[in-house]
Amino acid sequence: MTALGMPVVPPRGSGNLRGIRKFPDAAHQELANPQLRRNIGKATHTIRAKRLDVTGELPDWEQLRDAGAAIKTDVLNRLPELLTQLEEAVTARGGVVHWAADAAEANAIVTDLIRKTGSDEVIKVKSMATQEIGLNEHLEEQGIAAYETDLAELIVQLGHDKPSHILVPAIHRNRAEIREIFLREMPDVDPDLDDNPRHLAAAARKFLRHKFMTVPVAVSGANFGIAETGTLAVVESEGNGRMCLTLPQTLITVMGIEKLLPTFRDLEVFLQLLPRSSTGERMNPYTSMWTGVTPGDGPQEFHLVLLDNGRTAALADEIGREALHCIRCSACLNVCPVYERTGGHAYGSTYPGPIGAVLSPQLAGMDEPDDPNASLPFASSLCGACYDACPVKIDIPSLLVELRHQKVEHARFGPEAAAMKAASLAMSTSRRWTAAQKAAGLGRVLAGKKGKITHLPGPLAGWTDARDMPAPPKQTFRQWWASDEGHAALAKAREEGQQR
Repeated sequence: MTALGMPVVPPRGSGNLRGIRKFPDAAHQELANPQLRRNIGKATHTIRAKRLDVTGELPDWEQLRDAGAAIKTDVLNRLPELLTQLEEAVTARGGVVHWAADAAEANAIVTDLIRKTGSDEVIKVKSMATQEIGLNEHLEEQGIAAYETDLAELIVQLGHDKPSHILVPAIHRNRAEIREIFLREMPDVDPDLDDNPRHLAAAARKFLRHKFMTVPVAVSGANFGIAETGTLAVVESEGNGRMCLTLPQTLITVMGIEKLLPTFRDLEVFLQLLPRSSTGERMNPYTSMWTGVTPGDGPQEFHLVLLDNGRTAALADEIGREALHCIRCSACLNVCPVYERTGGHAYGSTYPGPIGAVLSPQLAGMDEPDDPNASLPFASSLCGACYDACPVKIDIPSLLVELRHQKVEHARFGPEAAAMKAASLAMSTSRRWTAAQKAAGLGRVLAGKKGKITHLPGPLAGWTDARDMPAPPKQTFRQWWASDEGHAALAKAREEGQQR
């Protein structure tokens, strides 16, 4: 007889998946920055309008969304099988596949591969996965310089900043701020550089050109990995990604295990969904695909690092696993009223906005006392705009409600639980409910002349940190119904009904 042992609990993710402050505290600081709100508001409104225009052109847009959701569901249902198929296809075409359980393991693998090339520099394609694991910071500690080549990522890197948007990392910066960053941080920049966008882009291009031609190692992410053929795909707007994917001798790709598609034909659906949802374009200016190694053409050494980092833990959640459908288009951020006002830094994690409020707690957990991730599911108005915009129909509002439920279930008994217990007791009999309604009238004292309760005392203060409460009415409905005023209103309504 074989002892199977206890089931293994999937490990949680690590890296840049948790902030240091709870969302309300971080958001309060960001809300005090009017320039940030103007920058983000202008950018999101522009992208949102473009997305509506180009999605409205397609008569089968909803059918495309249904197809995308169905493909991603199939992927998660067959993930082990498809990952094995991908590994076999990549290996058969001259690539090498590495498996990383968490951020530390992925960083160690990438660092070792770079060192084996003898280089102390790498050029990078924009990648959420490498942001998630903190690869740049790790490489710097190891004496390896990583150069971001995406313009927005370069701005963030030179500004010693953090990305605040999935697609447009420097969305919180305007062109005047970018000019100052370039003048301060970019080597050999023209001191007379102005804030004309074309001139700023030209300065970045000049800075990067030498790196493209001389650095022998590139690190990329992947938007999609095709299990059938072993093909990897990166979509981008500037062409910098294609330079990184074709010029270096060695290419290292870090890809989350959920980014799989079963067949090459499935890519057709997502190359229609992604550009329209992300940048409001009909197609990506640059779509680069590569399959293993081709002698004499492109990188002659290819490594694929398959990253778990909490994804298996999320997959084990029958409800929450839907969040792994995400294709990182950022459509939910661009329609979210909360994100538009606070920006991405308030979320703490690499993944901001509505999808980040779901993904970060799932990947990294939220069970520890005072965990900042535990505040993220509450960073939403539950208006549903994110679900309407999502190209693969992730029901983000329902997932946020489920995570709120999980948090309450695991929370220690506190003021909120005590309030709910008291409400349950008050509603258990009509006599108690009547007495509670009368007692609630005392709240009019707290409301004062304004008619609103803006601050509750003691442990209940959290309820009014971000909202005002209306003052209780002078009378309960039952009191009004039994009063002369109630009788008169009822008689009048009956009289008007008879006249009709």
